Amino acid sequence: MGTKWNIGTTSLLLLLAFVAQVSAGSYFDVTQYGAMADGKTDISKALLHAWSLACSSPTSSRVVVPDGTYALGQVTLEGPCKAPINLVVKGNIKAPTDTSKFKPQAGWIAFQYLDRFTLSGYGVFDGQGPATWGKKCDRTKYCHTLPINLRFNFITNSIVRDITSKDSKQFHLNVLGCRNLTFAQVTISAPGDSPNTDGIHIGRSSQINITHSTIQTGDDCISIGDGSEQISIERVKCGPGHGISVGSLGLYPHEAPVIGIRVKNCTLTDTTNGVRVKTWPDSPQGSATGMHFENIIMNNVANPILIDQEYCPYNQCKLQVPSRVKISDLVFKNIQGTTSTQIAVKLVCSKGFPCQKVEVGNINLKYTGPEGPAISQCKNVEPTLWGMQMPHTCAHDI
Repeated sequence: MGTKWNIGTTSLLLLLAFVAQVSAGSYFDVTQYGAMADGKTDISKALLHAWSLACSSPTSSRVVVPDGTYALGQVTLEGPCKAPINLVVKGNIKAPTDTSKFKPQAGWIAFQYLDRFTLSGYGVFDGQGPATWGKKCDRTKYCHTLPINLRFNFITNSIVRDITSKDSKQFHLNVLGCRNLTFAQVTISAPGDSPNTDGIHIGRSSQINITHSTIQTGDDCISIGDGSEQISIERVKCGPGHGISVGSLGLYPHEAPVIGIRVKNCTLTDTTNGVRVKTWPDSPQGSATGMHFENIIMNNVANPILIDQEYCPYNQCKLQVPSRVKISDLVFKNIQGTTSTQIAVKLVCSKGFPCQKVEVGNINLKYTGPEGPAISQCKNVEPTLWGMQMPHTCAHDI
């Protein structure tokens, strides 16, 4: 496992090298192609024109959105391009409030089929979510009709850094089919009650690195879907939100395995969950293995450590039929702080496929509520315990 993470570090260094190369290449300012920083005029045509010229350049290039406020409709920026390409966003880009003419499930801005791509700058992608939250769909349910702020589809050897996603109408960032993609110093911002606004969702991707980022939103800060392999999450500040989650898994047939997830040196504050793995009951077969959560600080977090193989958010499940997702090689270690719920460690595994090779060590979670000290509950799991156990893991069965 250690070798794989060293490879990820080497990949990041290579990415930074090509970013330096891009910064010295051709320069395409969208205002030279008709973009107006008035916050009203759609700059889609200007951006696509500049992108087309840059993408066809035989040398590295930059497309620049300067300081100012811009309106942008639904666009897809795609390759393959002939050389490394960098989109530098310095301004504030606003999404339309009316998405009736958007292509369904295409997202607001999609980047796809790109290699050696950089998205950078100190700019803001403002999804203007308050105009639509709770109006097209029930606030408690996933809303397919609303666009994701930024989609990354089939991107390789690339980096996203220093940008902000604000008030997305749905997920902020969605990663699909990508390999060796790094998110560094990214800021994600939305109210704690904003519906379905996952910060970063990853699916069917490998070697995804998220580091030194701040995520404040109304759903999972980071959610990891099926087919995710070698995912590294480090030095992320999460909260408000629903925590950092593997899953939910097992909702659909033929889901690909989840392999190799490392969440390290993160801080969660005022979240409704901490670090968790969640799978649906009565699920098709699946698996999740090699998941490590370590050196985590919890500040007033509900359910700080959670395995939930009876995940059923809308109470429309067959709870009597166990999940068929097999969980193994799962480590929770060096986790400390405060819990807002008395149950600080809850490990609920499948009756049909009990969790295997679960390790819990050096846990120090304090609860000061009226019910008494923090406790732990377990079901269908016999973890290996070591170091401090506060609360004592699996002292109570469910």
